[in-house]
Amino acid sequence: MSITKRPSGRGSKSDGGAGAQAQALPRLLQHAPERWKLMARLATRLRASKILLLMFAPAALYYAVFEYGPMFGIVIAFKDYNVFQGVWASDWVGLKYFRYFLIENPDFPELLRNTALLGLYSLIWGFPAPIVLALLLNEFRHQPFKRLVQTISYLPHFVSNVVVASMLILFLSPDGGLVNRLIGMFGGEPVYFMSKPEFFRTIFVSSGIWQSVGWGTIIYLAALSSVDPSLYEAAELDGAGRWRKMRHVSLPGMMPVVIILLIMEIGGLMGTGFEKVFLLYNPLTFETADIFSTYTYRIGLMHGDFSYATAIGVFNGALGFILIIAANYAARRFQETSLW
Repeated sequence: MSITKRPSGRGSKSDGGAGAQAQALPRLLQHAPERWKLMARLATRLRASKILLLMFAPAALYYAVFEYGPMFGIVIAFKDYNVFQGVWASDWVGLKYFRYFLIENPDFPELLRNTALLGLYSLIWGFPAPIVLALLLNEFRHQPFKRLVQTISYLPHFVSNVVVASMLILFLSPDGGLVNRLIGMFGGEPVYFMSKPEFFRTIFVSSGIWQSVGWGTIIYLAALSSVDPSLYEAAELDGAGRWRKMRHVSLPGMMPVVIILLIMEIGGLMGTGFEKVFLLYNPLTFETADIFSTYTYRIGLMHGDFSYATAIGVFNGALGFILIIAANYAARRFQETSLW
């Protein structure tokens, strides 16, 4: 007589019952509501990605505290903020400060022009510079020289704006500055570059190109490395030289990356950096150097008008939002690449 053992329903010692539980889970999910199924799948994915989530946690915490948290302070722009009363107890004034800044403030046209021109000149001259450098570096066959050029062009990115501004002030100083010494060698008179409004934009944009051109090539060189080498071979068989291969193979191959970065640059057109402008400008150059961020600093921190300063910041942010939406729409309409 044979004896048939009945299954015990418990897992073996080797798997501690985990195998039986894993087999039972799908059967339980078959009869569970759809919401429970989604929660179970989410919990499974979270457990599987716990290491990645731990690595992402510091970045998420940074953005939550320093980027998204301060966004609640936007309400100050619509209130007559009083430090002693607090945000919620201060009187609601609606669009009062927006109307004053856009309509009644005589400085608004000049601020808008300066901010737009600094951003536009930086975009026109600064954005193509790393693209051109990446294309030229891609054509170098002498690797030691290529690495040397890359290293030298990358280094200015790691120099702080404070040091860059100090270098510019020293080099352009009328009393013994390098540039004025060269002018004097040719019989010219010293030029007070830092006190002349007509020179400020050139100084700002050119120094910005020097700082960022090498670092920007990293992304474009990475994009060029993904171009299929067979395309270069086919172009060479067709008789294309270096310039034609650069134009018809290299540049189209990196175009999706160019478009994405161009959209982001256009979005930041009105967000010209405060720090460098603040370090370089002075009251003599306000007519070409004073921008939204420096004006906000003076109104908010020096004069203590927090509501008015917040309204200016909100307006500037809204302009940037409109620009990036428009740039993305144009890219999606005329090209296949866009941010969303």
